[in-house]
Amino acid sequence: MSSGTRSTSAARTATVPKPSAGGPGTASAKRVRTAVYFLHDGKVSATPRTVTAPATATAALHALLAGPSRFEGHRGRTTAVPSGTELRSVDVQGRLATVDLSERFLDDGGPSMRARLAQVVFTLTRFPTVRKVAFEIDGKPVRYFGPEGVVLDGPVGRADFEDLSPAVLVESPLIGDAVRTPLRVWGSADTFEAEFRLTLTDVSGHRAADVPVRATSGTGTRGTFDVTFPYRAVRTGPGLLTAYFVSPEDGRPVTVDTVPLAVNR
Repeated sequence: MSSGTRSTSAARTATVPKPSAGGPGTASAKRVRTAVYFLHDGKVSATPRTVTAPATATAALHALLAGPSRFEGHRGRTTAVPSGTELRSVDVQGRLATVDLSERFLDDGGPSMRARLAQVVFTLTRFPTVRKVAFEIDGKPVRYFGPEGVVLDGPVGRADFEDLSPAVLVESPLIGDAVRTPLRVWGSADTFEAEFRLTLTDVSGHRAADVPVRATSGTGTRGTFDVTFPYRAVRTGPGLLTAYFVSPEDGRPVTVDTVPLAVNR
């Protein structure tokens, strides 16, 4: 593992605002922005949703089960969760979320079973009040999922699905967000020596920024990053945030995550 500090030459850090999953003691209803996790090139990808408190965890899962929007689908976001899956309940106690889903969740298994489990886990652990997730089907705890025999020995968290996380997982900004300079980007990463780069291109294809980033850890251990950097766009319009690293083997850039954005000058 290689440790490091967040980028300082071209970036500054800030406190990450995160929603609550709701539950006992949560007060008045309000609109809360969160994310649900679909798939992009086979890896989890955060997409924005606005839910109503206090039942934010329940609302987020309903949004996940509804699937990607047309805009998101046209930009490569897919879901492994079978259409028609119903949420029976979700209970959050002591940072553990117990999710009860209908039997439809088990249909059409195969390699997608781990992916759909990961989508639920990442969506719920977006809330700081949830660290792990336990699964039930029609009110009964489940240990074996699908004909390929995915085994859950107990509650699971994000680390249990590291193979389904991109080397750089951008958690903000989210797909379709309108951004202005300076741009703040945060998420997690597991790259060689914790290093990678972020590039922002505008609607004209102009590279508005290309900055180095160092996560808190890497080379086999996922760390976090939170950077803010200025950019200079030529035109306002659709743009693309790209996370990539330079291959230590052949020196070529390797793209690991892309987030379509609305870029303002």
